[in-house]
Amino acid sequence: MIPVMRPWLGPEEQAAVSEVISSGWVAQGPRVAEFERGFAEHVQAGHGVAVSSCTTALHLSLVLAGIGPGDEVVVPSLSFIATANVVRHAGADPVFADIDPATGNLTAKTIEAVLTPRTRAVILVHQAGVPADVDEVRTAHPGLIIVEDAACAAGSVYKDRPVGAGSPLSAWSFHPRKLLTTGEGGMITMEDADLAARARRLREHGMSVSAAERHAKGVTTPEQYLEVGFNYRMTDLQAAVGLVQLGRLGELIERRRALAARYHELLGDIPGLRMVTDPEHGRTNYQSFWMALPDDFPLGRDELMTFLAERGVSARRGIMAAHLEPAYAGMSNAELPATEWLTARSLILPLFHTMTEAEQNQVADAVHAAAAGSPVRS
Repeated sequence: MIPVMRPWLGPEEQAAVSEVISSGWVAQGPRVAEFERGFAEHVQAGHGVAVSSCTTALHLSLVLAGIGPGDEVVVPSLSFIATANVVRHAGADPVFADIDPATGNLTAKTIEAVLTPRTRAVILVHQAGVPADVDEVRTAHPGLIIVEDAACAAGSVYKDRPVGAGSPLSAWSFHPRKLLTTGEGGMITMEDADLAARARRLREHGMSVSAAERHAKGVTTPEQYLEVGFNYRMTDLQAAVGLVQLGRLGELIERRRALAARYHELLGDIPGLRMVTDPEHGRTNYQSFWMALPDDFPLGRDELMTFLAERGVSARRGIMAAHLEPAYAGMSNAELPATEWLTARSLILPLFHTMTEAEQNQVADAVHAAAAGSPVRS
């Protein structure tokens, strides 16, 4: 079975982890600090703060922004459910807005449709690595705090700069389905040094001096707990893997963009089929290759996934819509037609660094067979 995604991991990552184990320091320490510096430099951000996941990165970003009870935060329903969940974790209320069906992203116009006097922020998702138009949103809504959900966007480009460059708050994921993985893990990037210092305290229970600093400097003065914090730390084991992966990111994106271009060639003759592509204002890293079926396609989305599986091809449903899940039943007051159409008609095809031409041909042949109306095997 051809998988949807396969992380690109090898002996270099194994060696890096072994070196950390041999050092005797496996918790948050020098490798985490090195990874923070390297990643921040890569995305042209002032500071990086490594955390345990993108979910914790988003939650901590809202805390840093002062979001809390009584506030509303605009989010896309078309996103992994964590995007909405973190707003509730912060004590605020998520408000779902519709998206541009071509990109899967919020726009200034869709945000405008759901603003209220309680709106304080927006979580602007770069969905599946496709860069959202941050400047358009910032210009149209200057009073809103923008937290960029860049979970899928490592290596994507917005207006000739990396996504996240110069951003006040961007949150990143290093889950195994992302291009750059640490197994689990996340990062917040930002420009403000004081904000970064506070984020580092908050991720470690609000301690005034981290365990790594106490060890390195031989500090004997007891630490203080300056405010109520969290346990959102990354380990040096994870950071060691991340450092190796960061060195591979450019090659990885080049390969994925080549594979995506080939998908466009192989599937471009299917009438009405919509495939993820670059927006006018940037370049995607093709973290996922999604396609949306035309309304007259012979099979429904779920039927097509079964059809593909019977031919040795794994596929996943397209990006979920949080407002349709039981956890958010009845919480959407806005009409979300583009969201509901895209989540119902889209699916994600296999795309990974080591994918062969023969494997990609197998995927494309199966999609063509479905488009031609071939019966599902019994």
